[in-house]
Amino acid sequence: MILSVSVHEDLHALAVQHAVRRRGREFHIVESDGIGGRRALSWRSDGAFGSATVMTADGARVALEEARVLWWRRPRADQTVAAGATSAHERSLVNNDCRGALGGILAASFHGQWISPADATDRAADKVYQLAVARDAGFRVPRTLVSQSRDEVVAFTREVGRTIVKPVVGARGPSLWTRRIDSPETFPASSFEVCPATYQEYIEGRRHIRLNCFGEQMYAALIETHELDWRPDLDVPIRPWRVPHTLHRQVTTVLRRLGLRMGIIDLKLTPQGEPVWLEVNPQGQFLFLEPLTGEPLTEHFADFLTSAEEAEEGEEVPSADSERRDDLDAVTGTTGTGR
Repeated sequence: MILSVSVHEDLHALAVQHAVRRRGREFHIVESDGIGGRRALSWRSDGAFGSATVMTADGARVALEEARVLWWRRPRADQTVAAGATSAHERSLVNNDCRGALGGILAASFHGQWISPADATDRAADKVYQLAVARDAGFRVPRTLVSQSRDEVVAFTREVGRTIVKPVVGARGPSLWTRRIDSPETFPASSFEVCPATYQEYIEGRRHIRLNCFGEQMYAALIETHELDWRPDLDVPIRPWRVPHTLHRQVTTVLRRLGLRMGIIDLKLTPQGEPVWLEVNPQGQFLFLEPLTGEPLTEHFADFLTSAEEAEEGEEVPSADSERRDDLDAVTGTTGTGR
C-alpha cells in the first residue's frame, strides 16, 4: 500500500493516485487538513496489529502496518474545521493537535519508506543549509548574504554587482517573486531590520533548468527567459533537456547528503554553460511541465512510487517494538513548549 499525506484536492496527489491505481496498486491519500471534525486517527501504545489507523480521503480506515511507502507531500496544513473556531486559541489547539497527532502516529507506527523522511525534508527546505551542501558537493552557488543590516547589504551589492533579493523562507498567501535590488542605500535601515532576507549575486544568462529528481531518475526542462523569476510567465520557450552525466552525479550527491529520495531543483546555466545551483524544493511542483514539455511526469512519478513499494515488499517489515524514529519534532511540527 502507498499513502500520500497532502491537502484536500491536491492535484499532484490525485493525478499520481490515478496513475498508481491503474497499475493495480493500492494508493490512499490522507488529507492533512481534514483530520479535525471526523474520526480520522487512532493509536494505541500496546502495539497490537491495527492499533494505528488513519482515515483516507475516500473514507476508508487503513492500518499503518500495511503501508509500504509514504509520500510526505503536504503534511502541515491548517484544519478546515478550525476556521469555525471562536478564538485564535481554539484554532491553534485544533491545528497543533491534529498536526502533532498525525505526525507522531506516522513516526511511531509507519515502518516503510518515506518519500522523503520528515526530518530530512525539513532540513533540506532550509535554503541556507542546502546552499552549503550544494557548494560542498562541487556546485557553483551564487554568492549569498542573509542579513538585516542595510550597511552589510550595501557593501555586498558593491562587491558582487547586480544583486537580487528574495525571502529566506516565505509565507502563505501571494507569492513573493525574486527581484533585483538597486541602490539599497536609498531605503531606510528599518526596512531591512524587520526580518532577514536573502541577497544573492545575479547569475548572467537566460537558460533556467527545472530538474525533477525521482529517486535515481531525473527529468529536466529548459526554460528560456530574460526574467529573473520564470514562474509568473510560462509563455516562454520550454522544452525537455537532457541531464548530463556529470550533473546527474553531482545532483545525486547533494540529494543523498540531504537525505532526500526526491527533489525539484532549480538551476541556471551561465552563458558558458556552467550549471549554477539555486535551490531544491523537497516536495516541489512538477505537473505543470507535462503539457509544456510532453514529458509524462505523472507516469514517471507513479513508476517511482510503485518501484519503492516493490522494494519494500521484498524486505522484512520491522516488528512493532523495533526502534522508533529519534526525532518526532521534525514530523509533528511541534515541540515540548507547544509551539
